[in-house]
Amino acid sequence: MPGGPLSLYIGMEVAIAVASVIGNVMVVWAVKINRSLRDTTFCFIVSLALADIAVGALVIPLAITISIGLQTHFYSCLMVACTVLVLTQSSILALLAIAIDRYLRVKVPTRYKSLVTPRRAGMAVVACWTVAFIVGLTPMLGWNNLGRLQQNGSISPDLVITCQFENVISMEYMVYFNFFGWVLPPLLLMLVIYVEIFYMIHKQLNSKKFTSSHADPNKYYDKELNLAKSLALVLFLFAISWLPLHIINCITLFCPRCQKPIILLYVAILLTHGNSAVNPIVYAFRIKKFRTAFRKIWQQYVCCKDTPALEIQPSDRREMSNLEPLKATPLQLPWKRNQTADTLQLSPQAGEYLDQRTETLHMKDHPRLLEKNAV
Repeated sequence: MPGGPLSLYIGMEVAIAVASVIGNVMVVWAVKINRSLRDTTFCFIVSLALADIAVGALVIPLAITISIGLQTHFYSCLMVACTVLVLTQSSILALLAIAIDRYLRVKVPTRYKSLVTPRRAGMAVVACWTVAFIVGLTPMLGWNNLGRLQQNGSISPDLVITCQFENVISMEYMVYFNFFGWVLPPLLLMLVIYVEIFYMIHKQLNSKKFTSSHADPNKYYDKELNLAKSLALVLFLFAISWLPLHIINCITLFCPRCQKPIILLYVAILLTHGNSAVNPIVYAFRIKKFRTAFRKIWQQYVCCKDTPALEIQPSDRREMSNLEPLKATPLQLPWKRNQTADTLQLSPQAGEYLDQRTETLHMKDHPRLLEKNAV
C-alpha cells in the first residue's frame, strides 16, 4: 500500500482502537457500578465487551504491525492471526448466548429465573470462550499454509516470512471450517431467534390473556421489545461488519485469479475492527440503564462532580412472577352466622382486632392519651 493510504489506514486503526478500549471499558464499568445491570444478559454483554477490549488493545496494534510488512517467524505470525480468530469467535458465541437468553426471557418469563441462574450463565460464558479458543487455535495444530509455502519454496529454512494473514492461514480453513461452520450458522440461528422473539412479544402485546392480572404485562413486554431491538441492532452491525471480509475470503478460495483491490481489503478489515467500537454507542443511545451509568461515570470521574447513587430499579423477573392471572378466591369476612337466631355475629378474633384498632386510632386523635399510655 502506498504511503498516503497506509498512513490513513494506520490513523483510522489507532482511532478505532482508542474508541474501542475506552467505550468497552465504560461498558464493564457501568455494569460494576449499576446493580440493576447485573443480570444474566449483561453478563454476556460484559463477555462481548472484554473481547472488544482485546481487539482494541491487542489485535489492532498487531494488525498495524502486519500492514507494515514485518518479517517474522511463521508461527509468531500464525499466533497473531489465531488471536483475531479467537476473539471473533468469542464475539459470535456471546451474541448467540444473548439471543438465547432473550428468547428464554420472553418464552418462559415466569420460569426464567429458575432456568437461567448466575451459575449457569457463568458456565455458558466459560463454554463460549472454550469453544472460541478451540476453533480459533485450530490452525496452530496444523491446518495452515506452512506445508504449501515449503513446497513452493516461498519460505526460508528458518521459517521467516512477511507476516500477512493470507500467508499463514489456509483459505480452506477460513471458508469451510470457520465461515461455513462457525460464523454463518450462528448468524442464521440468531436471525431465526430474534424473528421468533419479536413475533412472541407482538403476540403477547396484542393478547388479552393477562388483563385481570395486577401486574402490567404490557410494560414488561415493551421493555423486552426495546431491549431486543437494541441487541438485534448489535447483531446486525456485527453481520455487516464481518460478512464483507468473509466474502472476500470466499472469492480468494473459489476464484484465485480474481483481482481484489487492496483498498477494498483494508476497508473490510477496518469494518471488522470498527465493530468493536460501535457496541458501546448502541448501548448508550438505546438502553437507558447504560446511558444513566455512562452519564454518572462521566460526571463523577471525568468532570469530578458529586453525583447521587444510582437507583436500584425493580427486577423485571419479579414483575413477571405476577403475570399469572389472579384466581378468584372467596372473600373471607370476619363474621359468623348464628344458626339459632339466623343473624350475623362478629367472630371473637375479629372483635379483638377491631377493639385494638379502634383504641390505636383513638390514641392518635388524642395526643394526651398517647403520652399517658407511654408513661
